[in-house]
Amino acid sequence: MLKLPVYLDNNATTPMDPRVLETMLPYFTEHFGNAASRNHPFGWEAESAVDYAREQVAQLIGADPKEIIFTSGATEGDNLGIKGIFEMYAAKGNHIITATTEHKAVLDTCKHLEKLGADVTYLQVKADGLIDLAELEAAIKPTTILISIMYANNEIGVIQPVKEISTIAKRHGVLFFTDATQAVGKITVNVIEDGIDLLTFTAHKMYGPKGIGALYVRRKNPRVKVTAQMDGGGHERSMRSGTLNVPGIVGFGKACELCRLEMEEDTKRISALRDKLETALLKVEEAYVNGNREHRLPHVANISFKHVEGEGLLMGFNKNIALSSGSACTSASLEPSYVLKALGLGDDLAHSSLRFGLGRFTTEEQIDYTVEQITNTVLKLREMSPLWEMYKEGIDLNSIEWAHH
Repeated sequence: MLKLPVYLDNNATTPMDPRVLETMLPYFTEHFGNAASRNHPFGWEAESAVDYAREQVAQLIGADPKEIIFTSGATEGDNLGIKGIFEMYAAKGNHIITATTEHKAVLDTCKHLEKLGADVTYLQVKADGLIDLAELEAAIKPTTILISIMYANNEIGVIQPVKEISTIAKRHGVLFFTDATQAVGKITVNVIEDGIDLLTFTAHKMYGPKGIGALYVRRKNPRVKVTAQMDGGGHERSMRSGTLNVPGIVGFGKACELCRLEMEEDTKRISALRDKLETALLKVEEAYVNGNREHRLPHVANISFKHVEGEGLLMGFNKNIALSSGSACTSASLEPSYVLKALGLGDDLAHSSLRFGLGRFTTEEQIDYTVEQITNTVLKLREMSPLWEMYKEGIDLNSIEWAHH
């Protein structure tokens, strides 16, 4: 049975797993206590539920439960991690290294810190979306306190060489922060093996609830501290005050456990579907995969269809297939994706890209339907396009002088 509409925007958010919801429900009604209420059973119940979830979250990334700080999501985690390090290590230096393809929550945080005296280096990426490790090492100065490079990209799914990055950071005594929002729960992420000092992720990208996330802060070798960005009762080891979102945390814990136990079989099935989708769509003339195809997430494909406008493409089938042409965070503007531009794509190709994010609930029937719909829409739009006609006649479109009104 084909279930419509088809949801292929799992990088923006995932549906909640019914098993997660089931775990959460009692914490809204019967077990409604505040985890910081230490003098009655309602509070104790909430506290022990939070402790258990903290273990589930920690286990997924190979951390100690004491190293997990609950946040409202990855955006807050990016802010707390980067701003918190900038303030805490101000005596050591003010230089931060990041990359141009990071999520806006990292880029805009760095921009904000520049106004407060931070010195930020934005590394360019290679055409396949990976950073250049030699360039990273060369960018380090005596004042460098933090390297912030995402684990895997939200638009193209490219996985950065995290172990190599952390080795370089260690060699120079610099802390390494990674926004692992798209990676955790999809691929094996282990803070010890990967040498990560701070890491953030969120529940709603891994079949958990929205509005709850975690920041991992390493406790030994080295012991890392961040200054609070939210002050109050000193919750979460004084790094993040505020009454804990107990139902959210319980759901987050369950989501982490399910990912830990089911990641392997999920990945096998989902990546096979992704490859099927990609192989079929690449049969369309002038279709290109954006980003490195070896080092990328198992569930993501970003494909450009030359001489077709991505937004127009989405209009062709958006009632039945949910996709995006960039990231959810910036798709309100008609600017082409800054991530694709950073790979060196021209506006035309950047504008004609679609991001496919498959998930736990994606079916084979849905993939077949998607291939058929997209192929037909691309062909139809190209038939209507004078550009396509000119391209087929062998005219070099880059050489055309466009009239500007």
